[in-house]
Amino acid sequence: MSFAKVYTRSVVGLHAPQVLVEVHLSQGLPALTIVGLPEASVRESKDRVRSALINSGFEFPNRRLTINLAPADLPKDGSRLDLPIAMGILAASGQIDESVLAAYEFVGELALNGELRPVTGALSVARAVKSAKDGKRTLIVPTTNAEEAVKAGGVTVLAAQSLEAVCRHLEVVSGASSNQADLLPAATAAVHNLAVEYVLDLADVKGQHHARRALEVAAAGGHSLLFMGPPGSGKTLMASRLPSILPPLAEEEALEVASIYSIAGVECRFGERPFRAIHHTVSAAALVGGGSRPKPGEISLAHRGVVFMDELPEFDRRTLETLRQPIESKQIVISRANSQVSFPADFQLIAAMNPCPCGYYGDLSGRCHCRAEQVKKYQDKISGPLLDRIDLHIKVPAMPINELQNAPAGEASSVVRERVVAARQIAIARQGKANYELSPSQLDQVVVLGTAEQQMLQLAQSRLNLSARSYHRILKVARTIADLAASDKVTTVHLAEALSYR
Repeated sequence: MSFAKVYTRSVVGLHAPQVLVEVHLSQGLPALTIVGLPEASVRESKDRVRSALINSGFEFPNRRLTINLAPADLPKDGSRLDLPIAMGILAASGQIDESVLAAYEFVGELALNGELRPVTGALSVARAVKSAKDGKRTLIVPTTNAEEAVKAGGVTVLAAQSLEAVCRHLEVVSGASSNQADLLPAATAAVHNLAVEYVLDLADVKGQHHARRALEVAAAGGHSLLFMGPPGSGKTLMASRLPSILPPLAEEEALEVASIYSIAGVECRFGERPFRAIHHTVSAAALVGGGSRPKPGEISLAHRGVVFMDELPEFDRRTLETLRQPIESKQIVISRANSQVSFPADFQLIAAMNPCPCGYYGDLSGRCHCRAEQVKKYQDKISGPLLDRIDLHIKVPAMPINELQNAPAGEASSVVRERVVAARQIAIARQGKANYELSPSQLDQVVVLGTAEQQMLQLAQSRLNLSARSYHRILKVARTIADLAASDKVTTVHLAEALSYR
């Protein structure tokens, strides 16, 4: 046998398209050529594969080897193709039975001694194998990736420690060996119970009833929020506790989040909503994703969770402007010369800022000495279009020490979460989605305003100079407030509260 084909997967964004590794062994001077748009890490695999085969007790063919990675127009990167290339060489040279390979898909990086090392994107690969239209194959992955891959469910995952162990298993399957199979299916993790205990609890926040209420509204409707207040008023404290009052992730949502972290090579706690606190020195590429091999940025790592941006005016203005499109579309598209990659970015933006450079503008103590032009220049660092896309603008006053000492603990996150979940379920039962996802046409159907409500909004328009976007966001927030009150209609009370958050 001088020809063999092996199934594997590449990773493009969150998708894992199938790649067919074709190996042809022919006469000629000894050489190994890889074609099919391989990137540098794939081209380097030939040296790893050669050493791994020899050190595992196999023979490396002393003939001309041509390896094609099909489809040829799909970019291939990473070291996950090491194992399938090695299996193809062994099958083409007759050292293993080629007929058994059709039932398997292989991913894994090879060490020089033949051991298998973990790769990124194993969960995305497993999910793609599960949904394959040409039939589900058994997936063989490095042992370190097995626990991650089985979370996909519905696919048989075999964990292998070395190239030699994979070959022994295939010998047993083909009947060439009577020994017991070395590779056993990895235990499927039970992912149906996604209840997560959060360490940070909203009970830690004393006082600040207006800001706590705004945080609850933001959680119920999925709205973005801006806290403005002096240092030490509790802005970061409250923002960090938002994930603890959000509804639990559904299983498919948890898998989607875990897939993003798998591709990025970052660990995450399965079932927990992400919270990404971003420093103001972040670059645009780190925030939205990018690189020569596009990787997810902070806003994609916060998918189904929270992006927290403290000291908002200190961020580079051009970096902040890159958020305008993802806030609306809930995804980020990264375009390169030969490819276009899309990552989901359905996050809640929670921002915090001081009112002036010293932080104490408007404080009753009178310790702010910033001039009016300094305050205006500081606040103008954030563009109007970006502020227009933030649903709730909340002033957070500083609490006097005596009030802080005597104030009782606030409501626990578990109590607030019950109200948030109930309001979110009302919205989903009515329109099939959370309120922040409503389009203008859908909003007209679920928010029918009476004469008094229309007059209130017309008065607000004349005084606040609201844009069309602001108008729709006020209606979304009002709809969420009505859902928290279990009200079928949006009344003037709900609209008044929504307007107070602008």
